[in-house]
Amino acid sequence: MGDYSWTDPPSQTAFPIARPGYAYILGAAFATAVFAVLDLTLPALFGLLVVACICGFFRDPDRVIPNGSDLVVSPADGKVIKTDIVDDSRFYQGRCRKISIFMSVFNVHVNRIPVSGTVKKIDYHPGKFLNASLDKASADNERNAVFLETDGGVGICFVQVAGLIARRIICGLQPEDRVVRGSRFGLICFGSRLDVYLPENMNLQVTVGDKVRAGTSILGRMV
Repeated sequence: MGDYSWTDPPSQTAFPIARPGYAYILGAAFATAVFAVLDLTLPALFGLLVVACICGFFRDPDRVIPNGSDLVVSPADGKVIKTDIVDDSRFYQGRCRKISIFMSVFNVHVNRIPVSGTVKKIDYHPGKFLNASLDKASADNERNAVFLETDGGVGICFVQVAGLIARRIICGLQPEDRVVRGSRFGLICFGSRLDVYLPENMNLQVTVGDKVRAGTSILGRMV
């Protein structure tokens, strides 16, 4: 495909749904069917709307991934709300570039690997459920940090942060897993945030306010 490639095999359905959404969809569909059998028209119609909304939230579209060993792609769909230089973060030794992406309930919530490499550590912390757009959400909210070493030997970290409505962080990675840029690795249910910690001297290619798509949008280039 030239400048792009498939990291994960394309889905065989017209509207792919992330597997964690099946239980929510089936539960809402069952309740809707009960309302319909009982001839409760308004609740049944409302149930159909809920089913449609849940399907929309858990949609998992295929993505083509830009080629280039030095590229860092977005791990999430959403809006860039921070691109600051920070000192001595708990997720990175020394100065680093922190890029934060806020996902509303309307965004795709399937998360993807930003760079190829090897997972070194996964660090989960329970916490609060503050609005994920707030700066203190990075430190106070429930979160799951993935520490990764790139193929070039550079350490980075990306952190799934729960939000105001989110109550479940899903991560399918384990230490020593070999991962490929753009492949799916997890999901955060119902509104959340992704923080990415990268070397300070990376060539940044996004600014605050930019809309990004997981796996497809380029955050920057490693120097």
